[in-house]
Amino acid sequence: MPNAVALNAPALSVVIPVYNEEAVLQALFDRLYPVLDGLGEPYEIVFVNDGSRDRSPQMLAAQYRLRPDVTRVVLFNGNFGQHMAIMAGFEQVRGAITITLDADLQNPPEEIPRLVAAIRAGHDYVGTIRRHREDSAFRRIASKAMNRLRENITRIQMTDQGCMLRAYDRALVDTLNACREVNTFIPALAYTFAASPTEIEVSHEERFAGESKYSLYKLVRLNFDLVTGFSIVPLQWFSLIGMLLALGSGALFLLLLVRRFVLGAEVEGVFTLFALQFFLTGIMLFGIGLMGEYVGRIQQEVRSRPRYRIAAVLQQGGDAGA
Repeated sequence: MPNAVALNAPALSVVIPVYNEEAVLQALFDRLYPVLDGLGEPYEIVFVNDGSRDRSPQMLAAQYRLRPDVTRVVLFNGNFGQHMAIMAGFEQVRGAITITLDADLQNPPEEIPRLVAAIRAGHDYVGTIRRHREDSAFRRIASKAMNRLRENITRIQMTDQGCMLRAYDRALVDTLNACREVNTFIPALAYTFAASPTEIEVSHEERFAGESKYSLYKLVRLNFDLVTGFSIVPLQWFSLIGMLLALGSGALFLLLLVRRFVLGAEVEGVFTLFALQFFLTGIMLFGIGLMGEYVGRIQQEVRSRPRYRIAAVLQQGGDAGA
């Protein structure tokens, strides 16, 4: 059941997934808390440590002891991924408005008041667009290409799907908590349920320290999850391609049969036939892999395994163990 908002619940909750960010955490603390203190209303920050192998858990615990009134720390017992960390944070938040923020400071905490204002203007979901994006040319081009492909396939209209600085109202967070999918892309999932979504431009900075946790492989996997999780259009495309190739192959067979009886046996086109066979084999293997993605998602859902495991929650009033 969705968590009811208590009478003494904070006005704002901020969820921050953390994975091996010891080099940037202190700078994040130094900038984030003054921004939220300046709002002049109750707030909470929920850090979710996603199985960090550096000093991040110790630094989060120290920050909790320093500001226990507004800080909670969820400690995973392993690495379950950024989106699962955010979902765990959503299950912990109590605020009327929830903000998600990456720990790397590429999205400035100073932008949070603008997202809060957009929610209070009547929107239930606020996405963001990175202004003057401080990433490599390859990342920017690849991101634009995947944004366009995703929009054409899923009809989910997000200008900048890779920016995690977003805002959600309480009802939308409760709806997301009711979804029990093993793999999901939170911004897209929220968009499908939002009644009044909007987007605003936000600043973007170079990463303060460390390096991105998203390799090229992880980015490709993320977009595969996004596409297969929200649309069956790829399967429909593959079915159409298969039908066209079958018709083309049948026409080619008839042509070769006619040539056989009219001109006799010939071998001049044997390499062309080999190339055509390799092309068709490649299409078939791609289709098998695509169907495997969908079947794999079904298998994961059927197993009904927990999406993550929480080792402990550091919070005022007593630390909770899993």
